[in-house]
Amino acid sequence: MHIDAIAPGSRVVVLDDVLATGGTARAKIELVERLGGVVVGALFVIELSFLNGREKIAGTDVHALIDYS
Repeated sequence: MHIDAIAPGSRVVVLDDVLATGGTARAKIELVERLGGVVVGALFVIELSFLNGREKIAGTDVHALIDYS
């Protein structure tokens, strides 16, 4: 991601296909925050909730279309 991709103060929704362990989502959130953005939520197509990925992104509003428990 380019350093000027997100203007400081921009409200950002992180989007990904799968929430598994939460590592990739956590990295995306940290990158947005490092660039000055504010993550207001995270959206996923599939969540593998048995892997407890939400724990790594606690405090983030998370939504998934499909949940595999």
